[in-house]
Amino acid sequence: MCTFASNMKEVRIHDSALQKAAGEGMDAFVGAFVDAINEAIGGELTVETMAELNADQITLLAWSILHEEVMDGGYVQLIHNGYGAFIFKNPFAQAVREWGLQDLCAHVRKARKYYERYHEDIEVDCTEDEFMAMFERMPEFDDCDDAFIENEERWTFEIAHYIDDHLDHFATIVEG
Repeated sequence: MCTFASNMKEVRIHDSALQKAAGEGMDAFVGAFVDAINEAIGGELTVETMAELNADQITLLAWSILHEEVMDGGYVQLIHNGYGAFIFKNPFAQAVREWGLQDLCAHVRKARKYYERYHEDIEVDCTEDEFMAMFERMPEFDDCDDAFIENEERWTFEIAHYIDDHLDHFATIVEG
């Protein structure tokens, strides 16, 4: 079992909650770890709380943000909501490649090209109509959004297996 450095938050997850989540499926299993990590950092991912997590925990939170934003409103929404730099300017793509998700890495790198081209336009404050018009002005993101949705279930499955094979990288399992 992995020991946490003194400045690291100990993320704890109850075995019973983990078993329940595993029985509900991959999304619930992955979500149980995301929830435990978020609980350990008080629900706020900041520079300070990131310093209290390890690379795998941060990568999992990045996946959770990417997943939630893209499934809800695509990459334009992800970038507009301020998460573009977190996903594209940090080593997220490299980290998931090291988890064995080479095609997710390639996908994120493709989307990064469009992020680099459009992020300044997307990150501005705007009305709802102006925001919706971005989708038409930046159709390159459509293919990325579609590819994410097509692969999301498999990527979640692969992430769940990575977590299961490396439990101690994500949390300490406690009885109860």
